[in-house]
Amino acid sequence: MCVCVYAAWAALEVSMEDRREVLLGSGAEIPCVFSLDQPAADLKIEWFVSLSGGNKQRIHYKTGSEEPQVEATRYTDRISVSYNSSTNGNSVLTISSTQLSDEQEYFCRVSADSASDEKHTQLLVFQPPSPPTIEAEKHVSAGSDKMEKIATCIAENAYPAPKVLWHKDGIPLQPSDDDVYVMNSVTVQPSFLQTLQSTLHLKMVKKEDKDAEFYCEISYFTVGGESMMESDHVKITVHYSATELKMYQVSPERLVKEGDRVEIRCEGDGNLSPAITFSRNGDEIESQNENLMVLENVNRANSGEYLCSYTEDWVNYLHSNFTLKVHFMDDVVITPEQPAELDEGQNLSLSCNALCSLPTRTVWYKDNKQLDEGNILTLSSVSSKSSGTYTCKVQAPDLPELSGESSVDVTVRGKPEITDKIEIISLENKNMFNLSCSTTGHPTPNITWSLSDEQTRVDVWNMETDDSVISIITISTTSTVNASCIATNEMGTVLTSISVEPDKFEDSTTVTTGTTSSSTTGPPTSHNQTGESLRDRQIDKDNCIDRFKRWTEKTKKKMDEWMNKQTEIVRELIKQINR
Repeated sequence: MCVCVYAAWAALEVSMEDRREVLLGSGAEIPCVFSLDQPAADLKIEWFVSLSGGNKQRIHYKTGSEEPQVEATRYTDRISVSYNSSTNGNSVLTISSTQLSDEQEYFCRVSADSASDEKHTQLLVFQPPSPPTIEAEKHVSAGSDKMEKIATCIAENAYPAPKVLWHKDGIPLQPSDDDVYVMNSVTVQPSFLQTLQSTLHLKMVKKEDKDAEFYCEISYFTVGGESMMESDHVKITVHYSATELKMYQVSPERLVKEGDRVEIRCEGDGNLSPAITFSRNGDEIESQNENLMVLENVNRANSGEYLCSYTEDWVNYLHSNFTLKVHFMDDVVITPEQPAELDEGQNLSLSCNALCSLPTRTVWYKDNKQLDEGNILTLSSVSSKSSGTYTCKVQAPDLPELSGESSVDVTVRGKPEITDKIEIISLENKNMFNLSCSTTGHPTPNITWSLSDEQTRVDVWNMETDDSVISIITISTTSTVNASCIATNEMGTVLTSISVEPDKFEDSTTVTTGTTSSSTTGPPTSHNQTGESLRDRQIDKDNCIDRFKRWTEKTKKKMDEWMNKQTEIVRELIKQINR
């Protein structure tokens, strides 16, 4: 007899993702999903990690209703597992603070009623690189048939190692045996992070490559796929030989004159720094700067042709010339230098000349007023007004800094001229008056006063400047007095008179008779008939000056320089009298 025993086997299926991606240092969750066609009392879930050689190590498990168990491994403190033991159950392995060494295969094995199934997930850990840095070569030779190092690009601390692609002016450079060579190296750090260093080499670099922009593009894997970063764009310094030299003046930025500091530069159209030699007439000129010649305080002797030159490898000899012109102007000379004294009515011709390397413009001045242009100044029928200082100014219009001047004094002999008729100022004492008289002439005139009543005379001041004289007389009277101002020199005599009528004056009022000259001050009071001293009378000089100002404001003439000089003399006299 045959007895048949039938066992019911539970149908079991486990599902897991092929891969999970995380960033270094973050947490990783690896799910395991399983299904049973019926509940199983002896359900067991185990987690394993792959080891070298195809072996596995269990790190966590749970059997039936028992508590989950953690194996003593390097994961012990960093993993946690959740379990759901239903017919459609799941378990999730969580790894905290992922490390590069966690990049392994993780297995989930589910067993029930002698049935078993196992699946695995590959965990991938990524670390993006730091932004790439690039450094261009400082010296790249053009035209060389050798591979020239162009630039080096570095991307640090990545996992896995990134890839690099070089660009020139935005165009990718593909490595080739003929023109492009890229040398890459990867360094593994103790942390297992990797650093990529890539060096670009080019053959037959051209002169035009000095304007090209080079950069590296770094591509790397990260969560979700591949990404990329670009380095900065750099230019290389291409050294190439010059085909010609150019010599030119740097400063001054105008024509050169004597006394200037002159800078002359010599440059080639190459991009090398050759040893330039400066010379003149075969004599070498020392230069502190490799391509700049400096001449200090130049003069006309520095004019001439200068040469700069250099020889490359004793084969390529280049030179350039520059002609320096140092402009000059000699002292301005007026002839005659000191003309004789002229009599009124005579003529005088003055000539002004200065030897100059440029065309010049000559202008004549007298008392800062322009008279005429040209080398010759002719004075016809001179009078006393012709006396004075004549200045000749010479300037080169093409180089205004080149200029000079000279002056000569012209004196005209003639009888005196009364520049203003007698002027009257009433003083603090209503019976006292100051009378002023001004004259000019050469030789310098002498002024005397004539009074119809000499008893009224108190004091007289005479002041001389150049060929001019001002005289002030103080009188004291209660009745009408006739006063005459007499100017005399060896050429003749002139006279002007005035009548002083005290009854017409009121206190603090100034009356003038005749033509007045513009002035800013007046003389002080003097002695009275009793001979009192000025110190004893304690005259207020400031009040006197103020009253004289009010007086001059009533006149019709404008102020002129000559009368200003006289006023200053009067002020000084006041100081002396009151000391």
